[in-house]
Amino acid sequence: MVIGAGPGGYRAAEYAAKQGLKVVIFEGSEVGGTCLNVGCIPTKTYVHSATFEEARERMATVVAQLRQGVEGILLHPNITLVREKGVFTDAHTVGYYVADNIIIATGSETKWLPIKGADNPRVVDSTGLLQLDTLPKRLAIIGAGVIGMEFASVFHRFGSEVTVIEYLKECLPALDSDIAKRLRKYLEKQGITFKMKTAVENIADIDADVVLMATGRKPRVQTDFANAGIEYDERKGVAVDENFMTTVKGIYAIGDVNGKQMLAHAAEMQAVRAVNHIIGKKDGIDFSIMPAAIFTQPEAACVGPTEDQLKEQGIAYECRKAFWRANGKALAMGEGEGLLKLFVGVADGRLLGCHAFGAHAADIVQEVSVLMCRDTTIAQLHDMVHIHPTLGEILTSAL
Repeated sequence: MVIGAGPGGYRAAEYAAKQGLKVVIFEGSEVGGTCLNVGCIPTKTYVHSATFEEARERMATVVAQLRQGVEGILLHPNITLVREKGVFTDAHTVGYYVADNIIIATGSETKWLPIKGADNPRVVDSTGLLQLDTLPKRLAIIGAGVIGMEFASVFHRFGSEVTVIEYLKECLPALDSDIAKRLRKYLEKQGITFKMKTAVENIADIDADVVLMATGRKPRVQTDFANAGIEYDERKGVAVDENFMTTVKGIYAIGDVNGKQMLAHAAEMQAVRAVNHIIGKKDGIDFSIMPAAIFTQPEAACVGPTEDQLKEQGIAYECRKAFWRANGKALAMGEGEGLLKLFVGVADGRLLGCHAFGAHAADIVQEVSVLMCRDTTIAQLHDMVHIHPTLGEILTSAL
């Protein structure tokens, strides 16, 4: 059984069904989960739309089309879709169904800060912002993480006056601080106002038509997990081992609900690992190598540790840099803004990580991620042919 039909849940159901297992999957809302319905997919339609009106129209079309695709996946003869919330009665019973193996994939929800006035109607989370039918003249965003930065970039382009308020000294803490600072400075030049090292104590102090609470997400745990004897924490999520099995044998927790790597693609790969463990199949998935992207304009992406983390861990490394302004394809596209930092181990020349911002940075970082999964050295990368003219040459220019 699978509880939740988001990216992790439906991937688990599909993969298990193709391995010959009979699957029951529960979903109390729309299939596709947060990512498809109110998360990564809707925000990307906004990123790639010219106006607010076009974005709203395209979002509905794209989400409906992709949701239909997930519905199609769940029509597999080995899968039974139960359109209700999955609730544990005991360690092997959910609803009217009993199974030896159960995968929890209930995802995450908005983490609301206890700020005075947070219950004001003009305060919304990302879901509420996507439901607005009129463009706010002034938008204030609390939090300069991935959600906050993506919406800041998009709504500024649509014409809103955007102010981002962040408690930390820099935006995007998972990103290399040098890259994050350069991206923020670039967005400031475009007209977005940033108030760093600033705490919000009262919503009434914020001069804006709409206030977006972009202070992160928390695992969506359910009180009925206790009926199964599962160990979980309201803040950290469900406790799991390296195979994503919980403290109860045969029960797994994948994706945002375990709080480990809150990314849709992480959930999908965790689904594969959990099903592989159920059927006794070994895999070579390395969860320590997890690329991520932030779809601002220009976009940013990363894989591996930041330079600060390498220093803290005492790892001997070299930092190689490359700039979009020196790349022919980038200039031809009118996308000369960007920086890439490639980290290389001194001892063996292995690629340790890559952080970048610039047009199609995610595609370039994805290449590095693949190479890291195969322990590629900088010497080996030097011998690999890259098409000219492409943005991929930015990586080779860092060598």
